[in-house]
Order: sequence, then C-alpha cells, then structure tokens
Amino acid sequence: MQDNKIKQEIEDVELIIGKIMQIGVLIAGAVLIVGVVALLVQGDGGYAAGAHPSRPLAILAGVAAFKPYAIMMLGIFLLILTPVLRVVVSIYAFIKEHDKLYAWITTVVLVILVIAMLIGYFGK
Repeated sequence: MQDNKIKQEIEDVELIIGKIMQIGVLIAGAVLIVGVVALLVQGDGGYAAGAHPSRPLAILAGVAAFKPYAIMMLGIFLLILTPVLRVVVSIYAFIKEHDKLYAWITTVVLVILVIAMLIGYFGK
C-alpha cells in the first residue's frame, strides 16, 4: 500500500514538472512576442543604439516603461528560469522518493546554477 502511495506521488511530481516546463516556455514565448510586437510598433528598442538592459533592475524598469528590448530580455530571463525551477522541483521529488543520492546531486546542480548566475551578474 505504501509503495502505491509513493508511486502516485512520484507520478504527480512528474506531471507538475512537465506542466512547469510547458507553462514556463509558453509564458516566456508570450513575453518575447509582446516585446517583438512592441519593437515593430514603436520602431526602436527604447534604448540608444547598441545599448540594452542586462541587469534585473534595469530590465524591470524598462518593462515598466514598456521598452521593447527590456520586454524581450524579460522573456529570455523567464526562459532561462524555467529549467532552474525544474531543478528545484526535482530536488523535492527526489526527497519524496527518499533518494538521497539524487537529491544531493540535484542540489549541487542547483548550487552551480546559482553560482553561475551570480558570476554572470557580478562579473561585469
């Protein structure tokens, strides 16, 4: 009986992971499309030639001002964030499965992803 319960929980988590990936890609794609349409309508990206927002606060400020390049950068950020969120949910799934080895391995992967993002953010 306990095995069936664990198996059902694993299947539920796998469905959640699949939905996260689908929804994340759809939202990121929709945001990118809004940015491209805004670019076509406005005729420029909202920034000086060769410039674009690269920091999270600059992207959010640009999105608030409805600048096309900032909107497209937000879409790219959301697309990058989707698999990171999948890693977080996978850690939860491995913990639920009582699979300590894969939980640790996936946690190390998450730490590496976070360190890489921080290096990318502070490395400029």
